[in-house]
Amino acid sequence: MVNAPTGSGKTYSLLVPIMLEDNPVTTSKNSIKNGLQAIWITPIRALSKEIEYSALELIKELNLNWRVGVRTGDTSPKQRERQFKNPPELLITTPESLHILLTQKGHDDFFKSLQVVVADEWHELMGSKRGVQVELALSRLKSLAPGLRIWGISATIGNMDQSLQTLLGSYYQQKNYKVIRSEVRKDVEIISILPDEVERLPWSGHLGAHLIDKVIPIIKGSGSTLIFTNTRSFAEIWYHKLLDRAPELSGEIAMHHSSISQEMRNWVEDQLHEGKLKAVVCTSSLDLGVDFRPVETVIQVGESERGCSLSTASRKKWTSTGCC
Repeated sequence: MVNAPTGSGKTYSLLVPIMLEDNPVTTSKNSIKNGLQAIWITPIRALSKEIEYSALELIKELNLNWRVGVRTGDTSPKQRERQFKNPPELLITTPESLHILLTQKGHDDFFKSLQVVVADEWHELMGSKRGVQVELALSRLKSLAPGLRIWGISATIGNMDQSLQTLLGSYYQQKNYKVIRSEVRKDVEIISILPDEVERLPWSGHLGAHLIDKVIPIIKGSGSTLIFTNTRSFAEIWYHKLLDRAPELSGEIAMHHSSISQEMRNWVEDQLHEGKLKAVVCTSSLDLGVDFRPVETVIQVGESERGCSLSTASRKKWTSTGCC
């Protein structure tokens, strides 16, 4: 288990040794058929894109003979078929997509060369139905690939022993495991934005839009800002109200949620990585450990079930609007 804050290098701490240890030797890059070497399980699609970017950068810099594939709900049927016939050395996928692979005819041959599985953001998966999916998949993969190595990654885990036992199963019983903890501590400044008066506010059901005038100066004063809302409809409303109130932000503000096309989501993520957006109004589609280093401020509109993961992100400031 690797336990370290978001943005401290957890992804590379596993990608580098995995690729160097299992780097396949090939004579022609046009005829690579080494088989699947590593699986990286992620909880959300936005995180899979970031891991793919990191892996490709590593392969380029170290001149490695690895190919990277991503299999999520966005992957086309043609691309899935191509991956199954000639699997990449590294496959980045979600728990649901991994289970689909395990039900396909010939899956035992597909996984026979597998060396290592990484479960990213394990604290988020553990204890959920998706975590059970990962447990079942790992149990099956152990029988298909003897000697399989299993790694978990987490920024926030309080019950380390239980998380290890859940992830490793028999490996934990045999005490065949290691825990790598980071000593890095990040300072997070938490500020609550409250209305000037609350007498006229309803008890529930409002959007906090009356606080937009207080949010706009924060956006303009930060390099990049993520504005989290609890639903897609809230994201749409906040995005349009921000443009109505501050039209000068047009072209510098974007929106990101699961109902937006893959092409648009990819564009927004790329622009965030490059620091070209002042703000993105989003839902949990951009949560769970996605590290956009240019982002300085995170704003959560209302109460959040995702507060823990937000507070551990690599942000300089975490702002909560007190509208709920």
